[in-house]
Amino acid sequence: MAALNERETGEPDPEAIARLIGRAAAIVFDFDGVLAESVDIKTTAFATLYREHGAAVEEAVVAHHLAHGGISRHEKFRHYEEVLLGRPLTPARAEALADGFARLVKQGVIAAPPVAGAPALLAGLAPYKPLFVASGTPEEELQEIVAARGDTRFFRALHGSPRGKAEILRTIAAELGARPDRLLMVGDAASDHDAAAETGAGFIGRVPPGDASPFPAGTLCVGDMHPLAVAAEALFDNPDRR
Repeated sequence: MAALNERETGEPDPEAIARLIGRAAAIVFDFDGVLAESVDIKTTAFATLYREHGAAVEEAVVAHHLAHGGISRHEKFRHYEEVLLGRPLTPARAEALADGFARLVKQGVIAAPPVAGAPALLAGLAPYKPLFVASGTPEEELQEIVAARGDTRFFRALHGSPRGKAEILRTIAAELGARPDRLLMVGDAASDHDAAAETGAGFIGRVPPGDASPFPAGTLCVGDMHPLAVAAEALFDNPDRR
């Protein structure tokens, strides 16, 4: 299916969005940056944890984090320790970093505003399509965050790290008795796109207005969740969802 790119055309293609939603056996969302405006909270947390090592390390940590959205924090910590600081990541250090990161971000993510259009989209899709989350956040923490935000009711299951997203997509497909290429992934990071490409799942990218797209040319992209909510409303002819 030919897909238009919002960064190239200025507008997402509503027909392409409706086709992808309509054919999907299930829709799988990344969380940070797709359902919650929480990416900056985690960026600040990574910077804070490595600030003591100097501006150059802090800047490298932030650049790596932003370029590798959707990757688990534990993988990032290993990179920062081994590559940037030149030392092994010990179990004690890994635990201290994970605990410090969780303290810095959890309440902020719970309180983060939703991505525009996300509440209407979830409410409109949930009666018609199985919905899932596939996140780089540790699974138990993800479940606590989504529950605290009052959104658990929308989802069939919430999947987080340590499993990778391609593995999660395959697990969801197997649970549904569907092929992975019948899933639709909505994500904001190259790792989300890579997981969809690896499994054959459909993909829609979220690129906030003014940001550079991390996705290949031709990827169907939206600035927020409003275009998906509008497409879902038209597709399912559900006037009560507003």
